[in-house]
Formats: sequence, structure tokens, C-alpha cells
Amino acid sequence: MPRQQRATTTFDLEAMQANAGDAAQLLKAMANERRLQILCLLATGERSVGEINEMLNLSQSALSQHLAVLREEELVCTRREAQTIYYSIVPGPAATVMEALHGIFCGPNPVKVRRSQQ
Repeated sequence: MPRQQRATTTFDLEAMQANAGDAAQLLKAMANERRLQILCLLATGERSVGEINEMLNLSQSALSQHLAVLREEELVCTRREAQTIYYSIVPGPAATVMEALHGIFCGPNPVKVRRSQQ
């Protein structure tokens, strides 16, 4: 079997180790299929709770719980207009990760990951 080559990207190992906890916390908040779907919608622009609910077909309770996690981790922000609450993705790490995921999984040569049997 041929030996796999190392990635050519240069990383600051000390910085990576020092920030691993923050990175893990970000990824943990994003490590849910429904929360990723919400972030995908918000990566294209602001959406109302009703729009998100309609597009993802989630119960109001489930959607509220997922949005609460994203708010608590400061991955999304809100604005209220009368009775309507609008969500948007916060510029920064979450938006950058979503751009990377889009490039990997939705770009010209999308990666297909084999799901494990559970």
C-alpha cells in the first residue's frame, strides 16, 4: 500500500494546541446535522424562525432547542421586527467553517463520506 503524503499546509502547532479547546467547543456546537442545516440556511442570509422551520420541517420545540445552542455559543445572532425574530450567522469562525464545508461537500468535486452503520 502506498504511503500517504503529509499535507503541505503549515500549522503553528503551539497555537493549535493552545486553541484546541476553543476549536472543539465550536465544532461540538456544529456537530449536529440539524444545526448544520440551520447554519447552511443562514450562510446564505438572514432568515426568520418561520422560514427556517418551514424549510427544515422541524417541530417548533426542536428548532427552538437547536437555535438556543447556536445562540449560546454565539454562532448566530438575532434581531426582532414586530413579532418576527430573524436569525443570521455571526461573521467569524462559524461562517468560515461553513464556507469550508460548502467547498468540501458542495463544490465542484464534492466529497462523499461513507456513513458508519449504527
